[in-house]
Amino acid sequence: MLKQYETVFIATPVLSDAQMKEAVAKYTGFITSNGGEIVYEEDWGLKQLAYPIQHKTSGFYYLIEFKADPEFVANLEIQYKRDERILRFLTVALDKDAVAYAEHRREMKAAKKNAPAEAPVEETPVAEVEEVTEYDVEPVDSKEE
Repeated sequence: MLKQYETVFIATPVLSDAQMKEAVAKYTGFITSNGGEIVYEEDWGLKQLAYPIQHKTSGFYYLIEFKADPEFVANLEIQYKRDERILRFLTVALDKDAVAYAEHRREMKAAKKNAPAEAPVEETPVAEVEEVTEYDVEPVDSKEE
């Protein structure tokens, strides 16, 4: 039975775009060649790390959602550990609520991406406010008792 997983890995920031695409292709190919099915991929780009890892302060983040046998995850993580380009990784199994949330998140992102550009908002004139110079109330003198 295939279970749905989500894996995020952080690649070293010294990679070029071509090298990063090659690393992603390696892992997506590894998943599909072992009977898995890629559900969704998302490149989060170069981000600052919370703390230095291997003397690096930033890294390329990449998310892959996939369906695979539970035994496959251990093999995927072994591949991550063997690859010197990968600084950190995390793979989690998604329960039914997490799957629903991930689908909703993807739909919202697609809707936002496909939404037409907002038309510039016309400025409506603001009613002029009459400046008040006289007060109906006399100021209170603080020295009077």
